[in-house]
Amino acid sequence: MNKRIYCLFLLLLFLSGLYGQNITVKGIVTDSITGEALPYAELFIQGSTLGTTTNDKGQFSLNVPAGEKTLVVSYLGYESYKMKLVPGKMPYLSISLSPSGVYLKEVVVKPQREKYEKKDNPAVRFVRNIIERKNLNSPYSQDYFSYEHYEKILFAMNDYTPKPSKPNKKNKFSFVEEFVDTLTDGTTILPVSEKELVETVYYRKHPKSEKHVVEGSQSSGVDEMFSRDGVRQFLGEAFHEVDIFKNDVQLFLQRFVSPLSAIGPNYYKYYLLDTLDIAGQPCADLGFVPFNSETFGFTGHLYVALDSTYFVKKVILNVPKDINLNFVSHMTIEQTFERTADSTRLMTKDDIKVNFKLSEKSKGMYARRLSIYRNHSFHVPDTKTAKVFQESAPTIVSADAYRQSDNYWKMVRPVEAVRKNPNSVSNLMAKLRSVPVFYFTEKVISVLVSGYIPTNKEPSKNKFDLGPMNSTLNGNTIEGARFRVGGGTTPVLSKRWFGDGYLAYGTKDRKIKYDALLEYSFNDRKDYRLEYPIHSIRMEYMYDLNKLGQQYMYTSKDNMMLAIRRKKDKFATYLRKAELTYTREHYNGISYEAIIRNQREYATPFAEFNRFEADGSLSPVNHYDLTALELRFRYGKDEKYYQTRTQRIPITYDALIFNLSHIMAKKGLLGSSYDFQRTDIGIQKRFWFSAFGYIDFIVKAGKVWSKVPYPLLILPNANLTYTIQPEAYTNMNALEFLNDEYASWDLTYYMNGNLLNRIPLVKKLKWREVFTFRGLWGNLTDKNNPMAALNKEGLYQFPEGSFLMGKAPYMEAGVGIENIFKFLRIDYVWRLNYRNHPDIQKSGIRMTMRLSF
Repeated sequence: MNKRIYCLFLLLLFLSGLYGQNITVKGIVTDSITGEALPYAELFIQGSTLGTTTNDKGQFSLNVPAGEKTLVVSYLGYESYKMKLVPGKMPYLSISLSPSGVYLKEVVVKPQREKYEKKDNPAVRFVRNIIERKNLNSPYSQDYFSYEHYEKILFAMNDYTPKPSKPNKKNKFSFVEEFVDTLTDGTTILPVSEKELVETVYYRKHPKSEKHVVEGSQSSGVDEMFSRDGVRQFLGEAFHEVDIFKNDVQLFLQRFVSPLSAIGPNYYKYYLLDTLDIAGQPCADLGFVPFNSETFGFTGHLYVALDSTYFVKKVILNVPKDINLNFVSHMTIEQTFERTADSTRLMTKDDIKVNFKLSEKSKGMYARRLSIYRNHSFHVPDTKTAKVFQESAPTIVSADAYRQSDNYWKMVRPVEAVRKNPNSVSNLMAKLRSVPVFYFTEKVISVLVSGYIPTNKEPSKNKFDLGPMNSTLNGNTIEGARFRVGGGTTPVLSKRWFGDGYLAYGTKDRKIKYDALLEYSFNDRKDYRLEYPIHSIRMEYMYDLNKLGQQYMYTSKDNMMLAIRRKKDKFATYLRKAELTYTREHYNGISYEAIIRNQREYATPFAEFNRFEADGSLSPVNHYDLTALELRFRYGKDEKYYQTRTQRIPITYDALIFNLSHIMAKKGLLGSSYDFQRTDIGIQKRFWFSAFGYIDFIVKAGKVWSKVPYPLLILPNANLTYTIQPEAYTNMNALEFLNDEYASWDLTYYMNGNLLNRIPLVKKLKWREVFTFRGLWGNLTDKNNPMAALNKEGLYQFPEGSFLMGKAPYMEAGVGIENIFKFLRIDYVWRLNYRNHPDIQKSGIRMTMRLSF
C-alpha cells in the first residue's frame, strides 16, 4: 500500500508540471571568494514582479510559473547574476556572486582574484592599519576584568531523517522522532550530546591571575562513557575560543593563521567589498581568502568601523573547501564585539558551527559551540570576591554546580541557545538505554575505549574494574605466550584508598609474575586514581620480566600491538621490586616525588651476570641488590591532556615540560650491593611555525657518577617493534651501546602538507609530511669499562654485541607521510652511522595509527 501511495504521489507531481502549475525553486547564494552565504540577497524573475530575498543563511525559496524564465540575483558590492530556469532541470541551486568594484571613502577597489597584487592595494593598507591597532583596546590591558560566560556544546546527527517502520513490524527506535530538532536553515538534526556551562571569569593583571568559578554544569549524551572532565578538556582545546587578534588561532588542535596576523598580508588576499551598517555604525566589509586554499587559513569577512580606531565590530570565518583538514566539511565562526566608552573591546558572542563527515557521501555530524559573554566589569573586586585569587586551582567548581535545577537553566540560558524541540538529550539517552541492543552496544564500546570491564552494570555501584583488556595476551622470546589478568578498585569503593594489580604467566618460562599496588590519596578522587592533581602515598610490590634496553614510555609493555617485532628479545632479566612513593602535584605545574626502592635483579641465560673478581677472573652471580632513594621534580605548566584510568594522554605538547631526577644508594645500606648515583634532566616543547607546521622537540642528558655493573648503566632505549615510538631509536639493537654519560635529542617536524599540497593530484589525498631526526651522544668512562678500568672488581662482563660509542653520536633520520586514509602514518627511517655493527637494521619502515584533524 505504501509503495502505491508513493507512486501516485510521483505521478501527481509529474502531471502538475504538464498542466503548467507553479514550481518551487530553492537554493543558496554565496560569496564566490570565501564561500560564505550572503544574507538578504535579492532574487527576481526578469520581466515580472515575482521575487524574494535570501534568509540570514543565504537560502531562498521562490515559486515561479512553469516555462523558461530568467532568474536575476543581485547583492550590494557584487556583480549581478542571471540564469535560465529550465523546467525539469532545476535541482537545488548553488549561486556564487563575484565581488564588484565599489567606492569606499573615495577609493575605488576592484578585487580581481586572478590579478591580485599587494603593492598599492588599498585593502592591504586597510588591514595593516587594523593590525597596528589590534592590541590597543584589549580588555586584558585593564587592572581587573570579569565577565559571565555561558557555553553550550551540541553534537547531533546531521540531516537526520527517521527510518520508516516496516509493515507489521514494530520499530524499537520509533521514539527517536520525538527528539528530532530543526535548525534555522531548515536542516533536521538529532541531538546526541549536549553540554552546558555557566561560569564567572575573574582576571587580575598584577600579579597575573585568571580564575574560573563554575556555577552550573550539566551534560548528557552518547559520550558519557568517556571521562567527563577529559571530554571537556578535549573539547575546550578542539573548539578553542578563537582570538583573531593573535597571530595564530587555536582550533581543532591545529594552528590557523589569523587574518590579523603579522604575516597576514603575505598569507591572505584582502578585498574591500562594501560599506554596511553594523549595530548602528558604518563599517567596511573586508573580505579575505588565503593564497593557498589547502593550507590552514580562513576565508571570511571582517566588519571594521570606518573611523580612526579601526575597531572590529564583527567577524565571520569559514574554512576553505580544499583545506587539508580532516573530517570538517564546513565550518562557520561568528563573533561580535562591543566598544566601551574608552574604546575597550568586549566580545559578546563566539559561535562556532561545524559539519563533520567521515566521507563526502555521509551525512555526518553537526556540532555547535556557542559562547555568550555578558555582565562585563572592570571594577576592583570587593574583599569577598578577591579571595578567588587566593585559590590554587584555576577552576573552582561551586558545590551545587552539577545539581542545578531546570528552572536555573531556563533562567540563565540565552535565547540563542534555546532549541526548538524542548525534549532533552538526557531523556533520549534514558529511552535508548531501555533498548537492550543499544544498551549492550554502548557497554561494548565503553570497554573498547577504556580498556576495562566494570563488575557492576550500574556505574554508581561499580567498585572494581577488570583490565586493561589490551594487555590480556602478548608474547616474547623468553615467556612464549604471555597471559595476563588484572584490575583495580574505583572511587565507588573508596575515594581515598585504591588497590590495583595483575597476574601474568608465560607458557615458555612457566613463571608467574605479579604486581600489587595500594595507594592512599590525601584528596578525594572523582573518577580515577590518577586524576589531576595527585597527592598520595603509594606502596607497590612486583615481580616480572625486565627487558634491558627497552623502555615503554608512551604505552603499556604488555600492549598487544607490541607483540610483532623486527627482532627477537635477546636480553632480559627478572626483577623483584618494592617501592614506597610520595607524590604531590600542584596547579601551578610543579610536581615532585620521593621514592624509596628496594630491588633484586636476577640473571638469566639471556643476560648473564659474570662478575670480575679482584684477580681479574670471572665468577657467575645470581643477582644483585639495590636499595635507593629517588627524587623527582617536574614542571609542566598549562599541560592539556585527556585523563584515562591508567594514562594521561596529551592533547597538545605546547607546554614547556622540565624534568629532573636523582637516584642515590649506599653500598651496604639496607642490603645494597653498590654505591649508586645517577642524575637525569630533560626538556620538551612544541614549537609552532604558524602556517608552516610545528616541531616537537625533546632533549635529555644524564650521568651515572658511580662505578656499577652494566644493568645500572645508561641503556639507550631501542625500539624493536614496527611501531613509531617517541624517544626510542628505531634501528638500534637492545644493549648495542652502554654509557654512563649521555645527551640525546628527538626532533619531529610536522609540515601539515605544506609541500604535498602544492603537487597536483597528490594534494587531493591530503597527505602531510613528517621529518624526524634523533640522536644520542654517549660516553663510558674508564671506571665503568671492564676493558679499561684499573680496578674492575665488581663490574660485570658486557653482553655479546655491546659496543662503546665513539666521538660521533648515534643518529637516525626519517621521512614520513601521515594522514593516509586520515589515520595512518608511515615513516622510512635511516641509520646514519655505526652501520658496520653486525646484525643491525640500517633502514626500515615504521608505522602508527593516529587520528587528527
